[in-house]
Amino acid sequence: MAASANISTLSSSSALSKPISKSPSFYLNQPQKTIFCLFPKTLPKPSSFPFKPVFHPQKPQFTISSKNPISDFFTTNKTGPEESFVPSFSDDDDKPREECGVVGIFGDPEASRLCYLALHALQHRGQEGAGIVAVNNNVLQSITGVGLVSDVFNESKLSQLPGEMAIGHVRYSTAGSSMLKNVQPFVAGYRFGSVGVAHNGNLVNYRALRHMLEDNGSIFNTSSDTEVVLHLIAISKARPFFLRIVDACEKLEGAYSMVFVTEDKLVAVRDPHGFRPLVMGRRSNGAVVFASETCALDLIEATYEREVNPGEVLVVDKKDGVQSLCLLPHPEPKQCIFEHIYFALPNSVVFGRSVYESRHAFGEILATEAPVDCDVVIAVPDSGVVAALGYAAKAGVPFQQGLIRSHYVGRTFIEPSQKIRDFGVKLKLSPVRGVLEGKRVVVVDDSIVRGTTSSKIVRLIKEAGAKEVHMRIASPPIIASCYYGVDTPSSEELISNRMSVEEIREFIGCDSLAFLPFDSLKKMLAADSQTFCYACFSGKYPVMPREIKVKKVGDFLDDGLNGPMDSIDGGWVKGPRKIEIEKEIDPMYQQSKI
Repeated sequence: MAASANISTLSSSSALSKPISKSPSFYLNQPQKTIFCLFPKTLPKPSSFPFKPVFHPQKPQFTISSKNPISDFFTTNKTGPEESFVPSFSDDDDKPREECGVVGIFGDPEASRLCYLALHALQHRGQEGAGIVAVNNNVLQSITGVGLVSDVFNESKLSQLPGEMAIGHVRYSTAGSSMLKNVQPFVAGYRFGSVGVAHNGNLVNYRALRHMLEDNGSIFNTSSDTEVVLHLIAISKARPFFLRIVDACEKLEGAYSMVFVTEDKLVAVRDPHGFRPLVMGRRSNGAVVFASETCALDLIEATYEREVNPGEVLVVDKKDGVQSLCLLPHPEPKQCIFEHIYFALPNSVVFGRSVYESRHAFGEILATEAPVDCDVVIAVPDSGVVAALGYAAKAGVPFQQGLIRSHYVGRTFIEPSQKIRDFGVKLKLSPVRGVLEGKRVVVVDDSIVRGTTSSKIVRLIKEAGAKEVHMRIASPPIIASCYYGVDTPSSEELISNRMSVEEIREFIGCDSLAFLPFDSLKKMLAADSQTFCYACFSGKYPVMPREIKVKKVGDFLDDGLNGPMDSIDGGWVKGPRKIEIEKEIDPMYQQSKI
């Protein structure tokens, strides 16, 4: 796998310069201190932002590159017309995708190795790229690469990342000719030193900020919204460094859970709505750990302490330990409900709730509110398993493994010239005829997005001899796209936005279909129900998207694009606020196609 390593030397004159202790017995046992709360300022109009061309990314001193990173995934030379390459991220993997996971570690002599292990635990949040930035002798050292964590890192590369402080990132993105440059963490130099950042989420005002920065001379190296944050930090007049982060975040709209690293500080930030998760833990030696999920803490034997609160900035350094401040007074939290439905691992605690218990309860609700006479309950592995267990327990029907998932399907595969129907699904899921034949089967899945995979799974089960197939979906119907860090199709491609439940049932070919009722979901969450974001189920957005962001399947995507930003428009669709503006200024809007 291709990987790059770069070193960004920190300015020795930085006001924040402090050497990192090399002591292996470093502890951070001081209590957290609340410094103050920063109330929201009246933001200037975009045209009045004091953007100046002062951002100077440092070039890496060396690069390790074994081969074209994309050649690992896409072969450019076919051996003959009879071979057909099928990407495994086609319609046969019809799920929303969480775009990334982040880790930050302070105060452990093996920080980069622990970061590597934590990223393994978060691999489900992104499989296309991984990176680690470590700090050693006031130098930020970075290694990033395309592929799984185990593909990017080995003993040789980890030995290049000494130090007691590190941040890491795993990313889901789409293949592109310059995908490697978009793999995080990003490192940039500015007049007071260098900073590294890893980001989970999506900024809904990214394009507006980028255009303003470019108009004032900033130069961008990637097509990632995360790079905007680095530019805003660089132009900030605030002191000290963490106030630069606060100053930058006051200009951001949307979802962000981020970890930053400088020569002597680790900083964790969560947006005021808390869309994406971020937790804090501590190892027995006092080392502080931040991660997207608690499963990462478990692997490296860190004890979960608490969540990073919405709107909070946590600053960790050797002098003061962990300091907490309020980024902005925030409205009611709007945490992503899909973390509990699909993204997070069942053994994680997300937003203070057990993911396993949530999914088990979803299955119990389905069994209560959408019962059906059946002989066996099966799951679409792996994400439907816990909900299926809940359904089976409540219904008093045995749960069995009717579909076996292959965990060894590569990034691409070759289909023979004699076409095989539902080839992609058959590579990943194998029916167990002994479980299914002659049975009335309830199939539990976590969600339906476009419906393409569900129809193939139903057909697969019926071909294995099932007498009846009843689909039960452990989420409400998805009718709207996500703008907060989840890769979903545009709304017009979401089957529940175009069809009724009965029409979907006919489309996928099952004998009955039921979704988790929206009201029952909120009732199960009880007092916490108001703290979750349900935009994908309701179309009501806590932070109204006002830009082009949601991607059309098969068109341009935001990774690896070259050329001007305007070239992206062909592959993106308009956000709701942009559509409302067009309605106001164009009376003929209703006659036009979006």
